[in-house]
Amino acid sequence: MAKTKKYSIKTTDKKTLEKWYRLLTVGRAIDEKAPNYLKQAIGWSYHAPYAGHDGIQLAIGQVFEKGKDHLFPYYRDMMTAFSAGLTAEELILNGISKDTDPASGGRHMSNHFAKPEWNIHNVSSCTGNHTQQAAGVGRAMKYYNGEGVIISSQGESSVSEGYVYEAINGASREEVPVIFVFQDNGYGIAVPKEDQTANRKVADNFRGFKNLKIIHCNGKDVFDSMNAMREAKEWALENQQPVIVHANCVRIHSHSNSDRHELYRDENERNYVKEYDPIAKYRRMLLRYERFTEKDLEKIEEEAKKIVKDAHKKALKAPDPKPDSIFDYVSPEPYKASKYPDGTHNDSGNKRKLIEALNETLKAEFKANPDTFLYGQDVAHKDKGGIFNVSKGLQQEFGKERVFNGPIAEDYITGTANGMSRFDEKIRVVIEGAEFADYFWPAMEQLVDSTHDYWRSNGKFVPNVTIRLASGGYIGGGLYHSQNIEGALSTLPGLRIVYPSFADDAAGLLRTSMRSRGMTMFMEPKALYNDPKAATPIPDDFEVPFGKARIRREGEDVTIVTYGNTTHMSLDAAEKLQDELDMSVEVIDIRSLIPLDTDTIIESVKKTNKVLVVHEDKVFSGFGAEIAAQISDAAFEYLDGPVMRVGSTFTPVGFNRILEKAILPDTDKIYASLKKLAEY
Repeated sequence: MAKTKKYSIKTTDKKTLEKWYRLLTVGRAIDEKAPNYLKQAIGWSYHAPYAGHDGIQLAIGQVFEKGKDHLFPYYRDMMTAFSAGLTAEELILNGISKDTDPASGGRHMSNHFAKPEWNIHNVSSCTGNHTQQAAGVGRAMKYYNGEGVIISSQGESSVSEGYVYEAINGASREEVPVIFVFQDNGYGIAVPKEDQTANRKVADNFRGFKNLKIIHCNGKDVFDSMNAMREAKEWALENQQPVIVHANCVRIHSHSNSDRHELYRDENERNYVKEYDPIAKYRRMLLRYERFTEKDLEKIEEEAKKIVKDAHKKALKAPDPKPDSIFDYVSPEPYKASKYPDGTHNDSGNKRKLIEALNETLKAEFKANPDTFLYGQDVAHKDKGGIFNVSKGLQQEFGKERVFNGPIAEDYITGTANGMSRFDEKIRVVIEGAEFADYFWPAMEQLVDSTHDYWRSNGKFVPNVTIRLASGGYIGGGLYHSQNIEGALSTLPGLRIVYPSFADDAAGLLRTSMRSRGMTMFMEPKALYNDPKAATPIPDDFEVPFGKARIRREGEDVTIVTYGNTTHMSLDAAEKLQDELDMSVEVIDIRSLIPLDTDTIIESVKKTNKVLVVHEDKVFSGFGAEIAAQISDAAFEYLDGPVMRVGSTFTPVGFNRILEKAILPDTDKIYASLKKLAEY
């Protein structure tokens, strides 16, 4: 982008000045009209007025180039979205949550403006988290030699969030072309900024960051804002480095229509901010420097009223969302495992360990799809590939740009994976979300946001990400090294969860995950990585479909439903019951928790009439509770005994091996429950 002379009231051409005034006038008219929709029970139940931010928001939208740049607006960015190209009608469609709202079809909160097909991204209500996604897009922009920049906008108070610091630190370290705009109006709802930040200007908190440029501007002034945003874009493009633009604004009204600022701002302050109204200032300048007459501006203002009136009429006539559409876009259709539609094979060939299955599948898929990336903590250093060496050798074979280490910041790893996949649908990202599943909790906010991206955007965007986590115990790891978290994760719609027990299923499920659109949580039972019990032959290009259980042992008298480490214990317990009581046990390895193969489970229960649900996680609120509930709902009439469960005690997993053994399930505990149920 070539450097250009600065904008000013004297030098800017009249056509541009008129366009800006029309945008500002129409936008403000909608901003002021929005609360009336709520009063009339038409909608717009959440509205955060932007009045006082007009200058910087106009500038953000004017420097944004659709299809080339990427824009992450926040909930106060109505003028930003309008200046970037959304129509007045589209703003109102979003406000009153119509089916034709381009951001989400009424699925997301009002005032969350977006148009994903233009790269104006649909972002979460969790303010500031999109900074990490913006950093991820920046990484992809740089890798693919894109010509644009990424603009991430937010209020100054949300910069207090830790993930914002991680995003800016990561963008600075990776040197990516992201512009972080802080719209500073002095308040985070009712909390003044002196309670938020050490420096009066929050951007100054980042003064020591390498490769980062900081620009301050008057966000109330159109010309200063335009010059700052153009300077930021030129810098980001030329240097391929991040920029912070700190815009000083005022908030003329309350935080939102559920806030009453007169409770914490006195009359003098409320009158003071009105005096600094950016539109009033711009209008005075247009007249003072004789660029327009009063009559000229009044004509534009009348045209603005008509634009808003027409947009209002059209938006009211737009269709509302249909109730049955709630099931659309929860999760995309996965890759179809056509070669092995039931996820089984003839077990011929040499056995491979589970860790070998994962490593070889990763390498095969990296060869098959050059737009595949892997990163995480400690996954790419010389001959090491993570704590357990699952990714060993990948960086040497596929290079540092496709396989690389991430910081010890689980939410940054997850958030930037989401961002990378926003750059192009063909991209597939595999991350080691944490070195142990127990450490994944800092990433939960980013995970939750990612799981409803597809639904929230009305099918316009889905992150294509596989998250690998080494899970479970039996290694003497104790707290943060031996817990199971899949029960909590299974409450998130939009997230697939798989949990293999054998090497072939690990290979097949990983391949299907990496080839599929959408989010997959790939849980790896680390105790089985090198265990001979989990080793199996693995056909080339083996595939396992989601939601297809595998019957590991046929039986007639009792059914065990299990997955992960306890699959092998269940098979041993079933063999023991056969030997001692001559009773046959059917063992179902579900492999896939979400989606769940309920049909296979119910058919087995109909045959055996008794069922034991076994898993490593806690019995209380573990995933087995959902399995048991579904069996009770769908097959109660076929049961000849209670649905029993075996799992961990309702305690953390202790470090001492004596404590671990007392807590975790084992073959003896499973056998005792199995025998009790068989004799019921």
